[in-house]
Amino acid sequence: MPEGPEIRRAADNLEKAIKGKPLTDAWFAFPQLQSFAPDLIGETVDTIETRGKALLTHFSNGLTLYSHNQLYGIWRVVNAAENPQSTRILRVRLQTEDKAILLYSASDIEMLTADQLAQHPFLLRVGPDVLDMTLTAEAVKERLLSTRFRRRQFSGLLLDQAFLAGLGNYLRVEILWHSALAPNHKAAELTDEQLNTLAGALLVIPRLSYTTRGRVNEKRHHGALFSFKVFHRAGKKCERCGGVIEKTTLSSRPFYWCPGCQK
Repeated sequence: MPEGPEIRRAADNLEKAIKGKPLTDAWFAFPQLQSFAPDLIGETVDTIETRGKALLTHFSNGLTLYSHNQLYGIWRVVNAAENPQSTRILRVRLQTEDKAILLYSASDIEMLTADQLAQHPFLLRVGPDVLDMTLTAEAVKERLLSTRFRRRQFSGLLLDQAFLAGLGNYLRVEILWHSALAPNHKAAELTDEQLNTLAGALLVIPRLSYTTRGRVNEKRHHGALFSFKVFHRAGKKCERCGGVIEKTTLSSRPFYWCPGCQK
């Protein structure tokens, strides 16, 4: 499943295609959404916000389209009036004079007013988004030490969207390696220095993955280019300590780590 950086890059592509352009057509597959289509003609998409793995398409008339891709949903950008052949099921089409964005296969789709958006169960449940540039390492550290999260093992905590939205498996793996922490640790057990390192990595790693478009260079690290240090590198040498990277399963997801330096 795509993680926060991939979702945000997808939202960027959608915004580039239709943001600020009057809608010439709107179509929804679900009957409960079809009545909104006429109200969107002539309106514009003001912004497409991400909350972890959910997309919020904000329209100029105050409505917001909530969509969560889950496992199978995918957005595509096409030319206006283009109807590409696909084995996927089309759920949403928003079209401007020159471009259209299409949502396939997703089932978790709603149209919300501002009041409904503020009370949406999923949005109330998720934590701050790691790609929200107003979120600071100090705030993340406070969250780590909160009563709710301080005694939870990182193996599960870093997959919980209620802690921080947008994290996922490869980010969990890379953040813990960069922090030199084993996955069974809890925030309550860490020193202040370890907490500062982890809080910083929880923001720096996802943001670096987003800004460098997730590119991977297996041979060497070029400046600020994001590269996998342990993810999918089982059996290879750890570049920090020379130990052998291992693979296991934690919280029902594959986990990669270096026992030599992740203490």
